[in-house]
Parts: sequence; structure tokens; C-alpha cells
Amino acid sequence: MKILILNGPNLNLIGRREPEIYGNQSLEDYFKEMKKRFPDCQIDAYQSNHEGVLIDKLQEAMGKYDGVVFNPGGYAHTSIALADAIRAIKIPVVEVHISNIYEREEYRRHSFTAEAAVHSIVGHGLEGYAEAIDFIRHFDRSGM
Repeated sequence: MKILILNGPNLNLIGRREPEIYGNQSLEDYFKEMKKRFPDCQIDAYQSNHEGVLIDKLQEAMGKYDGVVFNPGGYAHTSIALADAIRAIKIPVVEVHISNIYEREEYRRHSFTAEAAVHSIVGHGLEGYAEAIDFIRHFDRSGM
């Protein structure tokens, strides 16, 4: 099984950015652990601070990956274009947020991308990525 982990703006700073919210471990280190944890999966990770690049990566994932774990960062709350891209591809996309967006600032409590995803995992820290991979591994694709 091939899974793309796609991360949006500022997530390249995890491990250094607001550790009281996001923790001290970098995504790179965590993803190394996940590759060992899921040896039956090919896990590729990509991060961009640019909305159009994230849309391109989602579109490129169709036919290449079995699923996408997507942390759109702040774009979750603003990007209808990303939500449309998720709807356009015929593979499962699971949205992940490290923090619980529903308990943060008011403007973070709505996610356009969650509305388009097959599932959303929020507030489970970095472990949310592993939960999303596990969800994709067991997802029934017959309805897609």
C-alpha cells in the first residue's frame, strides 16, 4: 500500500514551533518511526507552504497512491480550492490536525477540507498521523 503524507504551511517547523501546542519532535523524525511501524506501507511525505503546490500534489496522488494523510494547516480554515481538490480525486483523504482545532481560536474551528475528507483526526498530536494511516489501510474503497 502506498500512502502520501501531505503537510501544509508552517508544518516544516514542527518540533520548534510552539512546542506547548505541537510538541518537540520533528515531523521528519516521527515519519522515520512510522516507516518502521508500518513496514507494509510505502510512505512518502511532502510539505509545502504554497496552496497551489498542495493542490498539484493532491491531483498527482490519484492513481499513484492508495490514500493521502493531509494536514492542511491553516489552509483548512480558508481554502475551498483544497477542499475541491480533495473531492476531485478518487482516493481516500484523511485530514489530520496535531492540535484540537475545535478547542482553539474561533477562526480555526471550521475546516473546509474536513468537509471533503473521508475522515478527520484532530487533537491526537503526532499520533494522529499513524491513526490516519491505519484508517486508510482499513478503508472500504468500494464506494469511491
